[in-house]
Amino acid sequence: MSHSNPSGSGQTPASTGAPAGPAVPTYPEPMDVISMDAIPSSPEPSRVKNNPEGMPTKLVAGVSFAVLAFTFMLNAMDRQVFFPLLGTISAEHGFSLQAGGLLATIFTLGMAIAGIPAGFLVERFSRKTVLIVSIVIYSLGTMATPLASSWGDMALYRIISGLGEGMQAAALFAAVGAFFHNRRGLALGVLGFAFGLGATFGPPLGVMFAGHFGSWRAPFFIFGIIGLVIAFVAVFVVSPKFTERAISMTGDHGSYDYMPAKAYNRNSLAIAAASGCGALALYGFLGLYPTYLTTQLGISTGEAALALSFVGIGGLAGLFGGWIGDRINQRTLLIVALTVMAVIGVLIYVVQASFVWQCVFACLMGVFGTGVFFPNTNSAIQRAVRPHQVGRAAGLFVTCFYGSAAFSGLLFAALVPMLGWQGAGLLQVTVLPLLAAAIMLIVRPSLFNNAAAAAAH
Repeated sequence: MSHSNPSGSGQTPASTGAPAGPAVPTYPEPMDVISMDAIPSSPEPSRVKNNPEGMPTKLVAGVSFAVLAFTFMLNAMDRQVFFPLLGTISAEHGFSLQAGGLLATIFTLGMAIAGIPAGFLVERFSRKTVLIVSIVIYSLGTMATPLASSWGDMALYRIISGLGEGMQAAALFAAVGAFFHNRRGLALGVLGFAFGLGATFGPPLGVMFAGHFGSWRAPFFIFGIIGLVIAFVAVFVVSPKFTERAISMTGDHGSYDYMPAKAYNRNSLAIAAASGCGALALYGFLGLYPTYLTTQLGISTGEAALALSFVGIGGLAGLFGGWIGDRINQRTLLIVALTVMAVIGVLIYVVQASFVWQCVFACLMGVFGTGVFFPNTNSAIQRAVRPHQVGRAAGLFVTCFYGSAAFSGLLFAALVPMLGWQGAGLLQVTVLPLLAAAIMLIVRPSLFNNAAAAAAH
């Protein structure tokens, strides 16, 4: 777009021999009043290929979002189905408790490895393509798991599943975050809600399929086939106008020049570090909480499983957690959530309350851990970068969050012999969230990409 400039070197009507008199605008008036300040001084075009023009209809956007949310729910089912079948799998293959426990969580290592590379992929290729390929990868990894004949190849298949799940998470978070840029927290909260549904219903469905077909292998094949089918459906149903939403380089109130130019800046790196510390606490708690209840408090295995399910129930608060994160200072919200998680750690491991209270505390950990902490660190890290960099931000989050989760159970298990359950719980489930809260203090929300819009409200 060009503008008439009397003091510049460009041609004007007078210089081309036009009659003298009042200047007649070359372009329609509305274009002349656009300030040059609204254009970034050094614009970088989005690296997303073939961005479609225009917005999809509400129906198309709703269907696309629903299908992608379902794929994330299936992602959760694929992850969680391994846990209740671990005893049977370990007995058949002769795995030790430690070897089986590592198999249960090693998929997160694949997610961590995939995160940052996937972030670059979704900025250079179609997000829809990355999403579909990732679903195929983790579905094939899930189907390969029951074909394993040793610990090594089963671990490899679990890592491959994690690679696909990490790719999907990065692409999905970037696509949804870009499309719902003004309501990013709520949209990611919806994904968290879908994931919670998968985590809640995946294990019992897996056990049901295993019982019906008389084999622990059946659920892996069933969930894998469902994944391949939904990937095929997504090819035709998910609209590129939803996944490839063009990324504007200017905000509602001007350019993003006030933000750091680099994707890995103080805000994004601080949020990534806080997410890693919080994930160490949250997943360390999740991994060994049933063991703590049965060995230290004398609670039955069934009751321990019930208590753990209350974490999932609390996680359904992600809808509210994401919604409120769009409306208040996210740094303050995250500091409060992390502080509450630390207090809950004291109540669980030091107070050693009764079974009923343990269920209450587990539910609260779900509310503030998976319902507030997860969606808001996820959305805040995208707000810490310029809009065309959300892919890298999403990948950084996936790597730091799930990379920490991969080793959280191992860390907790190593601390228990040294410090006891109380000491280990205090260090990992109380001190680490407080450290994450302290890290969040250096975050500057005034440099978020929604800062101008938030100030206007």
